[in-house]
Amino acid sequence: MGIQNKTMLITYSDSLGKDLKDLKENLEKYFKDAVGGVHILPFFPSTGDRGFAPIDYDEVDPKFGDWKDIKALGERYYLMFDFMINHISRKSKYYKDYQEKHEDSEYKDLFLNWDKFWPENRPSQADIDLIYKRKDRAPKQEIKFKDGLVENLWNTFGEEQIDLDVRTEVTMDFIKKNIDNLSKKGCDIIRLDAFAYAIKKLDTNDFFVEPEIWDLLDKIREMAVKNNVEILPEIHEHYKIQFKIASHDYFIYDFALPMLTLYSLYSGKVDRLKNWLEKSPMKQFTTLDTHDGIGVVDVKDIMTDDEIAFTTDQLYKVGANVNRKYSTAEYNNLDIYQINTTYYSALGDDDKKYFIARLIQAFAPGIPQVYYVGFLAGKNDLKLLEETKEGRNINRHYYSNEEIAREVERPIVKALLMLFKFRNRSEAFDLEGSISVENEGENIIIITRKNKDGSAVAKARIDLKNLTYKVTENDKEIEFLNI
Repeated sequence: MGIQNKTMLITYSDSLGKDLKDLKENLEKYFKDAVGGVHILPFFPSTGDRGFAPIDYDEVDPKFGDWKDIKALGERYYLMFDFMINHISRKSKYYKDYQEKHEDSEYKDLFLNWDKFWPENRPSQADIDLIYKRKDRAPKQEIKFKDGLVENLWNTFGEEQIDLDVRTEVTMDFIKKNIDNLSKKGCDIIRLDAFAYAIKKLDTNDFFVEPEIWDLLDKIREMAVKNNVEILPEIHEHYKIQFKIASHDYFIYDFALPMLTLYSLYSGKVDRLKNWLEKSPMKQFTTLDTHDGIGVVDVKDIMTDDEIAFTTDQLYKVGANVNRKYSTAEYNNLDIYQINTTYYSALGDDDKKYFIARLIQAFAPGIPQVYYVGFLAGKNDLKLLEETKEGRNINRHYYSNEEIAREVERPIVKALLMLFKFRNRSEAFDLEGSISVENEGENIIIITRKNKDGSAVAKARIDLKNLTYKVTENDKEIEFLNI
């Protein structure tokens, strides 16, 4: 099908109903025309991190369905799949073979050996401190081989997620095999999860290591292009890294928009948002929420440290059931730069503020991605959070078919569906078109989108202090529900 400039839903296979069949049915019944694409979060057999510790990519986890269900979705929507470029499950056949056969395993070079990586008498504490880590210790895990020997492998993320060695031919063959396979299964864009961690190099912080990272990215793009598939590197860090990737003509994420929008709605001020929208590229996917927490590191130098601190403090002050401890080690938080909450609850479960946040996203440069909890204006799921003691589960509610039927009747959800139907059909949001951003004083922002030849114009005038808005298309006012 290929990528379309239409809103993309982000969802797990079992979050809008119990499986992929339910997902398709619910999309057709309730979200039709508001959604043009679907990012199906990892649906492969996995041993952890809700799919992000894949055993392999050859099959769909039977509890979700099969490849026929994926194909059925692909006939109606353009699809994004995940490929975990940095790691694979320690219960995969590759890891098990290595553990059993050690040096005789054909997969021994698939994994990055921690002990062999370092020269003699290293790593020092300074080496370990230099690494851009997701843990408070060295990113390694001990492996005991069947022959009795013990070694350490790189292990950046959870215990189940063992790092791959992208420098080897075995790993590149593994990557090519899976890129080819996912492409043939109906994928239109492959999201390279944890991409910035893939390159490890002595005397670096092992995060987005240049120039090697570009060599790897170009090799993967070459594989994808042969299959008419795009790739999207997933990176949470300073916006200049995203802009570097964009300068190489890749799609990128706008992970800064969530905090910027919160700051704008908390403060009523438009200046930071205006500056950001003016500099953002069109070839990107915008987000307010994802399956992870709200990223803080992504707005470094876009907002001042004081503005970031103000936004974080306000989030905990006015957010509904947002608590600092939900983003700590007590709730298994892996990323100290993320805050665990739904976006709706971050705005105090306030329908007006929430609709304006989504209106900003709809008019921002790029293609909107809307997380399933966000599409249903979902509140923090404290029950699931406490049952699992997993901080990110506060924003990973499981919706039953009956619950979805109730939620779509809420005025805020109806308004969101109307907004994204408008965004999908309007020619003004052409990615080859233009955006202009003005302000009236410090509280009112006016965003104008035009298509390439200027024949279609959409304008949103938003008052962030009084929480009012007016949307027009070719000077005709567009009516949404009165939220």
